[in-house]
Amino acid sequence: MRVGGAFEVCEAITRTQARNFYYGIRLLRPDKRAALCAVYALARRIDDIGDGDLSQGDKLAALAAVRGSLADLAHPGDDPVLTAVADLVARLPLPLGAFDELVGGVEMDVLGRRYADFDELVEYCQCVAGAVGRLCLAVFGSRPDPRAPEYADALGVALQQINILRDIREDFGIERVYLPQQDLDRFGVQLTLDDQGALVDSDGRLAALIRHSAQRARQWYQHGQRLIPLLDRRSAACCTAMSGIYLRLLDRIAEQPRLVFDRRLSLSGWQKAEVAMRALTGLPVSGLAQSGSSTSGLSA
Repeated sequence: MRVGGAFEVCEAITRTQARNFYYGIRLLRPDKRAALCAVYALARRIDDIGDGDLSQGDKLAALAAVRGSLADLAHPGDDPVLTAVADLVARLPLPLGAFDELVGGVEMDVLGRRYADFDELVEYCQCVAGAVGRLCLAVFGSRPDPRAPEYADALGVALQQINILRDIREDFGIERVYLPQQDLDRFGVQLTLDDQGALVDSDGRLAALIRHSAQRARQWYQHGQRLIPLLDRRSAACCTAMSGIYLRLLDRIAEQPRLVFDRRLSLSGWQKAEVAMRALTGLPVSGLAQSGSSTSGLSA
């Protein structure tokens, strides 16, 4: 597989499957766009294994195979995604171990892990999303700052928390619960679906838990946004657009938690395009982006 063709395949995968992230990725200059598409394509492959229709044993075997291929990137064969990633590893300080973390996070999904408290959930979020943030940082590059990887990790953790809040109903339907048990107990919530498959919340406790979780996600988001001034203009716009789409979702969830009770909340194509355009021109992507408490410490 020729390297140029391999990157073209990765870009095609990203255009068709990255429904939110491609609005930001397209703002990058061509070389960085191609690189981030390769990162996305491999991350998507790993994620799809966890969400696919294989048996648990076959999923774990497929994830182990990905680990094996990462350990032997010098011989990617005719696999376009691995060929592109191998080229990146040769040219960029790509933290290859972050893909291994992502595999580990997906293994948690496959095994049906539950989370006793928020610290355990953060561990999961760092694997499936913080790791991707650090991979993106390697593509973006940044001004020297020892905390840049920390900010990239925090932004990924924030976006994963937003994903979790958006998908509570959908995840519960496939026997996945990401809300920490400690939070469920604190708010007196026991997840239940009604006959129409909607979340039940007759006493408003689930809505209160969602608002609490949304505020915590916002603090992580604000901490992660400290990465933006360290990036070049195009990379900053990309990062702001990708994260800004999720911030818009977070704003809606925090304002009306019941929106996630019976549907998968999303933005329209024009709303995503508006976020991307505002990011490119340096305008705030959300009027609520700077609200909330100080991020000198992150809530547990």
